[in-house]
Amino acid sequence: MAQVLEFKLPDLGEGLTEAEIVRWLVQVGDVVAVDQPVVEVETAKASVEVPCPYGGVVTARYGEEGTELPVGAPLLTVAVGAPEAEPESGSGNVLVGYGTSGAPGRRRRVRPAAPVRGARVNGAAPAPAASAPAVTPAAAPGGPVPVISPLVRRLAREGGLDLRGLAGSGPDGLILRADVERALRAAPARDGARPAGAPASAVPAPGTAEVRVPLKGIRGAVADKLSRSRREIPDATCWVDADATELMRARAAMNAAGGPKISLLALLARVCTAALARFPELNSSVDTEAREVVQHPYVHLGFAAQTDRGLVVPVVRDAHARGAESLTAEFARLTEAARAGTLTPGELTGGTFTLNNYGVFGVDGSTPIVNHPEAAMLGVGRIVPKPWVHEGELAVRQVVQLSLTFDHRVCDGGTAGGFLRYVADCVEQPAVLLRTL
Repeated sequence: MAQVLEFKLPDLGEGLTEAEIVRWLVQVGDVVAVDQPVVEVETAKASVEVPCPYGGVVTARYGEEGTELPVGAPLLTVAVGAPEAEPESGSGNVLVGYGTSGAPGRRRRVRPAAPVRGARVNGAAPAPAASAPAVTPAAAPGGPVPVISPLVRRLAREGGLDLRGLAGSGPDGLILRADVERALRAAPARDGARPAGAPASAVPAPGTAEVRVPLKGIRGAVADKLSRSRREIPDATCWVDADATELMRARAAMNAAGGPKISLLALLARVCTAALARFPELNSSVDTEAREVVQHPYVHLGFAAQTDRGLVVPVVRDAHARGAESLTAEFARLTEAARAGTLTPGELTGGTFTLNNYGVFGVDGSTPIVNHPEAAMLGVGRIVPKPWVHEGELAVRQVVQLSLTFDHRVCDGGTAGGFLRYVADCVEQPAVLLRTL
């Protein structure tokens, strides 16, 4: 006799309380194995596949694609114990974005089962409970729409475009973002809206009605995080201008020598980790309940990355133990994952210090908000030619403004100023950094 078990949306990580169903990976009647991904969900931080801890026959699904569910809400029910289902063994690991060593089982279709009492099958009304069905062979369901990126799916969904009727220009018919944007531009504008990619001149003059933008998803998560930082952290900011000419020359020389190219962000990260070794107070967090400052023995370096979905802060684990080449590669990998929306919660949490290169937006300075629960953030403006007194003479040099926002509970201005001055010295004279290597 089969037992029907309910699988609920698991905890998705720090501060994440809900997720949106992007697409179902199984149908009612499919046979699933332990740890097989059954649904792709999008949180405020990433798009991940959720593995099911049970093996058996899917008897019900909860929620259509596009539905937002809270953590702990039912996702689906599985009939476990039917001999014909042949569920494979596995670890039962349900961490989002991670599978286990067990390979996913074969997917087979069975006759749709009546759901457990109170469940909804694809939005249908509840039906009485019934015993698990016998598994019978049937034709395989139609192939999925060839789309990988959740950003492409979201763009199509928001534009009202049916991906099933779109031919992809990527490998094996993969639908790319350019395909969706091209289709949206070709479609007539609805309700006066501007198709994606249309020039701003095509937008009608604004009306008198106010526009309300929901604070949800990644924008809502950012708003909550920043508000909490302002409420809890008594922050202060100090800044200094630095001559980055020698740092830029050093990077050019390193990249001219052959081998993997070194990014400027990686060099700045290397400077940060060296500075934090000298001023560990800034690589800490505050335990408010214990009234203690917790200094971390490692540097998990967060860096601000702007994406189509908003601002995210991926984390480079053990940045203090990495060289410039390793940092460059990891920054590139995490940035690409951020833009694709495939970062896992583990890659977005656990940072101990954040590096924010807002110079890429063409601005010189800023007063960063500390990324709670960290204690400090270094901001880097654009590097531009400016008049500068160099060796007693006026010259045109590559100048950058550095700013440090810090939690005044963990240290005083002397420590913060010492940290920032050391960073500036390394930027102006990269040889200073060699003494710490």
